[in-house]
Amino acid sequence: MNVLVTGGAGYIGSVTSTLLLSHGHQVTVFDNLEYGHAEALDPRAPFVIGDLRDAGTVEHLLATLQPDAILHFGAYALVGESMQRPDIYWANNVSGGINLINAAVHHRVKRFIFSSSCATYGHPSQLPITEDTPQIPVNPYGESKLILEQMLRWMQRQCGLQTVCLRYFNACGAVGRLGEDHTPETHLIPNVLRTALGKQEAVHVFGTDFPTPDGTCIRDYIHVKDLAQAHRLALESNQTGAFNLGTGQGCSVREVIDMARSVTGRPIPAIESPRRAGDPPVLVASADKAKHQLGWIPQHSDLRNIIEDAWRWHLAHPAGYTLKKNSRIPVPCAC
Repeated sequence: MNVLVTGGAGYIGSVTSTLLLSHGHQVTVFDNLEYGHAEALDPRAPFVIGDLRDAGTVEHLLATLQPDAILHFGAYALVGESMQRPDIYWANNVSGGINLINAAVHHRVKRFIFSSSCATYGHPSQLPITEDTPQIPVNPYGESKLILEQMLRWMQRQCGLQTVCLRYFNACGAVGRLGEDHTPETHLIPNVLRTALGKQEAVHVFGTDFPTPDGTCIRDYIHVKDLAQAHRLALESNQTGAFNLGTGQGCSVREVIDMARSVTGRPIPAIESPRRAGDPPVLVASADKAKHQLGWIPQHSDLRNIIEDAWRWHLAHPAGYTLKKNSRIPVPCAC
């Protein structure tokens, strides 16, 4: 298929773009490189630099490209930042997303795969979390994802746009030259590995008194390679609707740190800190629907495998990606 990937210079978007190319799809990447990395772009894919908040740019892109499908990864994704600056999350995630969806309908794009989030569930009323668990987000980031999910449901019902919303949990790991490099870095595994590299003095453990076996939060960690595979399967199927992407097996913060010590052979100091406001004790997904309807089975999401892959990437990229923002010159769309 002729596929447009927004946010394709980002962590999950870059891995997915490379996977799609390897399966014979024609991919064009659209990214403003605000948080993405030029070094993560696949040279086989034409790259268009631009911003989803510019409706004219988005309209022109789709008129020129005429894609069969869109995979939409382009969004701000920092929960804490969204609490401090909800306005930029409405402008980027919501308004930018609306521009993209409207252009998709206008140009008769057949299929729209949306990178959503478990943040739409807020503090879940049941475990494991299923797609029918009430969506009650507790931060503007989760709310911004839910708003787009709701719009996509209506656009499918009223306009015929086939939509899939993939709600995933903690993306992690690395695939070859592609890894996780955020500024600021808020995710546990890269911060643990940064500590192993000596880039920071210690990793903070936020809360040790949760009602869990070792007192620390439990989360569902998914290898980015498995996430990319789920996006490919969603693209190539005729299924629509929402799908959770998780393993159904959570790991605690202490378990992650202990596994990283085992993999790296380094001490990794940890500082016990108070709980962060709003952190649920356990977030674990049921992915039965994705397995049954998309044929998705996570194959790389064992915790040791995740950390081994991430550690190899961090050893090879101790400073993260090195190319400066906007350093790659965009090439014309191959339309």
